[in-house]
Amino acid sequence: MEFKRLTDNITIPVIGLGTWNIGGGDVADTTYDSEDISAMKTAIKLGITNIDTAEAYAQGHTEELVGRAIGGFDRKNLFITSKVSPEHLSYEELIVSAKGSLRRLNTDYIDLYLIHAPNPNIPIQETMKAMDFLVEQKLVKCIGVSNFAVEQIKEAQKYTKNKIVANQIEYNLLVRDKGRVTENMESKIIPYCQENNILIIAWRPLAKGELAKPGLRILDELVKKYNRTQPQIAINWLISKKGIVTITKSTKLEHLKENLGAIGWKLQQEDIERLNNECITSS
Repeated sequence: MEFKRLTDNITIPVIGLGTWNIGGGDVADTTYDSEDISAMKTAIKLGITNIDTAEAYAQGHTEELVGRAIGGFDRKNLFITSKVSPEHLSYEELIVSAKGSLRRLNTDYIDLYLIHAPNPNIPIQETMKAMDFLVEQKLVKCIGVSNFAVEQIKEAQKYTKNKIVANQIEYNLLVRDKGRVTENMESKIIPYCQENNILIIAWRPLAKGELAKPGLRILDELVKKYNRTQPQIAINWLISKKGIVTITKSTKLEHLKENLGAIGWKLQQEDIERLNNECITSS
């Protein structure tokens, strides 16, 4: 695995395992619990030790499954991210949420705790005061945000003694400056974060599978040039950028191995520039 620096003394794997839809979507579904736990254990054994989850996923059941999956591993070798839901951003509720996540994850601390999305109805200073409390109590190591615009990041940072170290946003070769919940990713958010040492964690790196199949001209050309697959090219492009890592959602062994094939090599700068600047069109 390759790593990028999150703080002066903490690094994060460049590829993480996203867990949305593991254990259910908006509601819990226990149908495939044993398979999901097995898949997460396999991912960790393969080297994907960065696991991203949230209290909102399957009403907390996803965190429970992550907790069961990581039980047999050395906690020091794992990087666990969880997220507090926007409706729980008041001081007391946020702390209750964090402790609930810790209980479900069956761990003493969370490596990176994110605000899942902004909530304009709850004062951000109240939210950040609670985040500071979690750091002071050593319940979380680092704090960050998710789906925040630049002005929202600046406002949040004003009210915390701890650095906001990450912003998790939708970003991929097809979704560049307008996503499902954010916009101005390439033009504003990413440059600001890069200038201020705030790591970008790109979610949906394969655009819901659109970047995992043939049919996009530049991608198909690079697949032949590098003898790699479409997902490997798309993920390598992301992690080639300063201060960007990604989380991928997969429970199939072949896909886990394929995603790991995105590391250990580098796209040439000329090809990175092509992917940066050329319109991604169908073959």
